[in-house]
Amino acid sequence: MTATTSSTRQDGWRTPFVIILCGCLIGLLSFGPRSVVGMFLMPVSTENGWTRDILSLTIAIQNLMWGVGQPFAGAIADRFGTLKVFWAGALMYGLGLACMVLPLPPLAMHVLSGTLVGLGLAGVSFNLVLACFAKLLPESRRASAMGMGTAASSFGQFVFAPLTPFLIDMLGWKAALLVFSCVPVLIIPLSFALATRPSSGVGQGTGAEMSIAATLKQAFAHPSYIYLVIGFFTCGFQLAFITTHYPTYLRDLNIEAWVAGVALALIGLFNIVGSLSAGWLSARMSKRWLLVWIYFSRGAAVVLLFVFPPSTALALVFAALMGLLWLSTVPPTSGLVALMFGTRYMAMLYGFVFFSHQVGGFLGAWLGGVMYERTGSYEVMWYLSILFCIGSGLINIPIKERPVAQPVAVPAE
Repeated sequence: MTATTSSTRQDGWRTPFVIILCGCLIGLLSFGPRSVVGMFLMPVSTENGWTRDILSLTIAIQNLMWGVGQPFAGAIADRFGTLKVFWAGALMYGLGLACMVLPLPPLAMHVLSGTLVGLGLAGVSFNLVLACFAKLLPESRRASAMGMGTAASSFGQFVFAPLTPFLIDMLGWKAALLVFSCVPVLIIPLSFALATRPSSGVGQGTGAEMSIAATLKQAFAHPSYIYLVIGFFTCGFQLAFITTHYPTYLRDLNIEAWVAGVALALIGLFNIVGSLSAGWLSARMSKRWLLVWIYFSRGAAVVLLFVFPPSTALALVFAALMGLLWLSTVPPTSGLVALMFGTRYMAMLYGFVFFSHQVGGFLGAWLGGVMYERTGSYEVMWYLSILFCIGSGLINIPIKERPVAQPVAVPAE
């Protein structure tokens, strides 16, 4: 009897519908506040008398610590179950957001808010939700569920993006941040639907008996996994750069302030379509070629910013195009991890792929501020974004879409 079947019989209320619904809500609540942190870049910097690169480094550290924490959070969830990981992540996430309103010196802001938000996200983000979907849902529903979970995270951005400037105007930026710091607590009751037993899931062949160390050794010796890890860097670089600096980029172009909120909302809205489509396509076509197409299309979307003169219309069209491609990389990427290595250590192995994503996120958020202070514009960052898209598209081409051969157990003499 599989772990999923056993779980279903013992917890009859946790139907696939309930699991997907609660997982999607967790994705919405975790990604929403994080996606709008860039809107606080100018208020926090002005309040503290900082240049843009200082808070950009805090946001960059949040991305990096999210990536650093993800494999560990995944390994703990794989080994001991997910509940405590969700609970600890929700509390750290909320506390880290609350720290941003304090009059802290830069180093303290980097250490407290950067570390707490990053590690908190590692425990509650859609990455862990997708791993739960892989463990708890039948294989026939995994790809579509992963698309829905990713889309729900984007819907969080769609909800919080227009809400943020409204709350800042009505309550002030500090009160708005404190409101958002309470949101992660709502994840705790929802997490019961995604509870997994220790070491649940299945591997490929004899992989169910492999240790964590043996699994990691096998994964990092497999070229296709390495290509996947490297390619995912670009996704994080673009996402962090745009969410952190696109609002101020538009402001520098003298585009009205409301456009930034609408643009981020459009990214979230169109990403719902893109993520659901990517989940549907992942079950019906080559996952690696889907990734190649997505990365090349992202680069083409950025080229539009240089072909046409700046305008409100261009800002919104670019946001819509990027939204279609925003998190559409996640279903095929997570699907390839599950295909190659099975689901037993899915959270951990996808966590290492996501670490590459967050290294890119660190550089996207931090270098955006640094390059602006040094050159007075974001032009270099946009060129880097195009270059990385081309590189990631190319590196995904040689990926082999098949289960990794498992070592044959040798009986003890």
